[in-house]
Amino acid sequence: MSQADGQVFDDPSAHDWRLLSAGRLTPAAGDARYDVENPATGATLARVPDAGAADVAATVQAADDAAAGWAGTDVRERAAVVRRLADVLDQHVEEIARLDSLDGGFPLWMMRKDIGTAGDRMRMFADWALHLRGETIPSSTGNVHFTERVPFGVVARIIAYNHPGMFGASKIAAPLVAGNTVVLKPSDLTPLSALRLGELWAEHVPAGVFSVVSGSGVETGDALVRHPAVRRIAFTGSPQTGRAIQRAAAESGVKDVSLELGGKNALVVFPDADLDAVVEGAVKGMNFAFAGQSCGSTSRVLVHADLAAELVDRLRQRLEKVVAGAPFDDGVTMGPLISAAHRDRVAAHVRTALDDGARLVCGGDAPAGGGHYYPATLLDGVEPDMRVARTEIFGPVISVLTFRTEQEAVDVANGVDFGLTASVYTRDFDRAHRMARAMRAGYVWVNDTSTHFIGMPFGGVKESGVGREESMEELLGYTQIKSYNLVLR
Repeated sequence: MSQADGQVFDDPSAHDWRLLSAGRLTPAAGDARYDVENPATGATLARVPDAGAADVAATVQAADDAAAGWAGTDVRERAAVVRRLADVLDQHVEEIARLDSLDGGFPLWMMRKDIGTAGDRMRMFADWALHLRGETIPSSTGNVHFTERVPFGVVARIIAYNHPGMFGASKIAAPLVAGNTVVLKPSDLTPLSALRLGELWAEHVPAGVFSVVSGSGVETGDALVRHPAVRRIAFTGSPQTGRAIQRAAAESGVKDVSLELGGKNALVVFPDADLDAVVEGAVKGMNFAFAGQSCGSTSRVLVHADLAAELVDRLRQRLEKVVAGAPFDDGVTMGPLISAAHRDRVAAHVRTALDDGARLVCGGDAPAGGGHYYPATLLDGVEPDMRVARTEIFGPVISVLTFRTEQEAVDVANGVDFGLTASVYTRDFDRAHRMARAMRAGYVWVNDTSTHFIGMPFGGVKESGVGREESMEELLGYTQIKSYNLVLR
């Protein structure tokens, strides 16, 4: 199948998948490949390049060689290139969305939205190009002192499996506009859309400015993180991998690392809340379209004890309407989990919760048959010290906890190692403001969940990460300040 026909999703196994390195589409050394699985069936979907350390070294070297020229390109031209990439993405929304549905098991309707979001964010960063400016500082009389924002050089952008196409497209925009060259490494579980973007974009960027490497194990990412020419690393994924990246980066140099990691996010419900809105917000916030595989999922519902019984019953009725199935089927609202191993981990977390005293309200049993499915699951009677209340499950499981006082709600919400998002439902403006301020989280909603508002900085505190994305802070985060002092004689 040729790459020009734009139909690689029809049969990904027939496509000749290649890395993008030094501006060329190339196999991994020795034509090393690994199998990518379709989580909806468990069958092999495609064989893709398995890049090793030598492939990474060659790719980073080419990116380093291209860095000075790209940094010296007029910022408006860099922004124009990113807009061209967004235009190409617009022409292939259906293709990239279908690849993500095949590769990750996510419903097609959701992937179409994801890719549309990616294009919007790419253009947002392009629009902000002229904001990459420094300052003049009156540091001494009669002299000139000013600063400039300069790029790092080579950026390693390592992304997660839950938004493969959206992350693959949108997360390279800010570093490119800022003047860095970018080496993108997709998750080994969902590499197809990133590899396809490499094919589609290769002719639209100078050689070495944008590259894509895929790999099956830790070697690819570790080689990328440790390469001495990579001084800026941005990772989206699990806290465990994030800490490993921090260690590897520190062992190999002084590097700037940003991390967007996990969450155990609280949705707090007060007695005056609109329960219909709460139920819909809880379902929306759990990101069931991704089978709960989202760092921002509001997996803990903290409800005032007086409302708990009614809310649990309403949530049960609503979760029973979540339709799990193959990503291309009509009416499907939730696909499978990413792998059999992950499905088994989610199931084990639920069993442990029941052993610890939680009550299963609905779900909880993986269906028989092919694919890595797990039902929308609701647990009641969860206590703050239970493992299910403190551990990120990354699956379609909601835990309900109760509280009596506002302070108790704050203490329970903040009493975990994570701090990514939080949500508060109340009609009381003063309480809403107090609670929003009290939440130790980087992104807080009042009477809403899940929505990412364009330009609002997204990121967490504590184990949820370092740095902010989707905002001006992300763009500036791919630059360093350089100071100039002109002493006039």
